[in-house]
Amino acid sequence: MGSERIITVFGSSRAAKNSRGYKEAYQTGKLLAEAGFIVCNGGYGGTMAASAKGAKEAGGQTIGVTVNAFRKANPNEWIDIESRSESSMERLMVMVSVADAFLVLRGGIGTLAEMAFVWSSIAVGELQKPVILVGKDWQKAIDALSKHLMIRERDEEKLYLVGTPEEAVKMLDDLIPAGESSD
Repeated sequence: MGSERIITVFGSSRAAKNSRGYKEAYQTGKLLAEAGFIVCNGGYGGTMAASAKGAKEAGGQTIGVTVNAFRKANPNEWIDIESRSESSMERLMVMVSVADAFLVLRGGIGTLAEMAFVWSSIAVGELQKPVILVGKDWQKAIDALSKHLMIRERDEEKLYLVGTPEEAVKMLDDLIPAGESSD
């Protein structure tokens, strides 16, 4: 895809339209598009729809990586390019491989699994892409994990924690300047 900067956004599929999570995802997509990033996500509802809608309304491009397990669900209307995967694992691999970086919004077990996979891949040296966790809840979650699991400080240092979508997009612009895709 050349010098395009693609950011995979992970977050909850259950965020309702007027919820804080939905509004935060919409703002994230909008700011990413305004900064010249392409938004990639899982292609369905909740924060996926919100970030894609924000990106489209700001004139940006979107990629939705859907999965055959959800055949009855259609991609949200703001997806420009749909990439359909056979399985959830293949879907995650596509979202990881196309991304120059990852933004992780508040979510549930699926979001946690996606974040943990990316984090682990970075910790073992398989990936060298930024992971930005957005929102104060992530600091609490990482603190709890570190307290109860065997997580090394150097692994914690591989994550960027920010409070707002604005801080996340500013950080991405600094980490991946225009014209410097990881392709």
